[in-house]
Formats: sequence, C-alpha cells, structure tokens
Amino acid sequence: MRVLLVEDEEFLAEMIAEGLHRDAIAADVAHDGREALAKLRFGAYDVLVLDRDLAGPHGDEVYRHLVQQRLQTRVLMLTASGTVRDRVDGLDLGADDYLTKPFAYEELLARVLALGRRARPALPPVIERAGVCVDTARRLAVRDGRRLALSRKEFGVLEVLVRAQGAVVSGDDLIEEVWEEHTSYRTNAVRVTLGKLRAKLGEPPVIETVPGAGYRMGDGARTARRRTDAAE
Repeated sequence: MRVLLVEDEEFLAEMIAEGLHRDAIAADVAHDGREALAKLRFGAYDVLVLDRDLAGPHGDEVYRHLVQQRLQTRVLMLTASGTVRDRVDGLDLGADDYLTKPFAYEELLARVLALGRRARPALPPVIERAGVCVDTARRLAVRDGRRLALSRKEFGVLEVLVRAQGAVVSGDDLIEEVWEEHTSYRTNAVRVTLGKLRAKLGEPPVIETVPGAGYRMGDGARTARRRTDAAE
C-alpha cells in the first residue's frame, strides 16, 4: 500500500510517517498544498491522509484536484476542529473518512488500512498462496504454520506477490508499492529484500524470478515439479 501524508505540522507528520513505515506501509510526506499537488501529479497513491487546514492551497483544493483528475485515491481528512459542522463539510466534499486531532496513531492506522482495502479489488483480510498466509489486518505472515519474522519491506513485498495470485509483478511495481519516493530499481533494494525474504520463507522456494519481467508467487506444484525434473 502507498500513502501520501499531507500535514503542515512537521513533527506530527514525521511521527505518523515513521509509524506507517514500521507497519510496512510506503508513506511519502508533503507539508503544504503545493507540494501535495506536485506529488499527486507524479505518484499513484492508494490513500491520501490530508490535513484539511493547509496553507496555500487549502486542503479542500487538494481534494478537488483528486476529483477533477478522477483519481481513485481514498481520502482520510484530518482537522483540528471537532465540530459536527466541520466534519459534515469535509464529508460533503466527498472524503471517505474523517479524523479529528488529537488522535491515537492506532486509530489512524486502522482507518488507513481500511481505506487501502477499499482502494483495491476486494480480497479477504487473510490471503494465501502456496502455503503462505498473509494477514493484512494484523500484519502477520505464516508459512505452513510457522510465523515469519519479516522486516517491513519483506512483509510489503510478500503481500504484493501473494495478492497478485501468480501474476508477474515487475521490480518497478514493487518499488512503487513498497518503497518510499526517490527509490529506484537500480539501487538493488528489491533484489536484496527478495533474497532475505526467500531465505526466511525456506524450502521449497515459492518466489520465482521471471527473466526480463519480474517476480511471481508460484503455486507450489510448479516449483515441486521443477525440482523433481532437476533431480532426474
């Protein structure tokens, strides 16, 4: 999942972004409306966490840009005003959800995850392939009953591959989904993370490299057949 956090209080923005990163969510940060619009023009985001009370342009203008561009990004609005009228105005604009400051990070995380699920094709919160189960709500991964101790990047890559259900995912797509901005496939970040993830998943291997295309999660049977053929 990829999130754009737009918050003009820099300390608060930093704290939220650090929390999202710990929870295996790729989060970019903008501190004003102008920066937010620039990032939205060049990046695809599942969820926009938007401080409504921004200076130049106002948060409402940032949201109207989403509507005009017909972007599918889900929007969680933040505001320091807790009045019913302010919440209603925000929702009337078309925001998907609304959160009043101050708030608990755990609540913001739960709302972001819920919006992220709505931004994608419907899938159950627990998805499985080749004996690997990923619980997207609790951020847990298990293979054949064995819980995997994954870093946030490893979990993010695994989630993307399991969600793809056997389809090939390119390295650039993994960068877009899992890493923050300014990361390039040429940095070897994907290959290093995949190497560590494969080691933690153990045998038999279930993540396949498709030369010139990317990576996919095998169904188990294909991998087993290849290993048998090689042994013969």
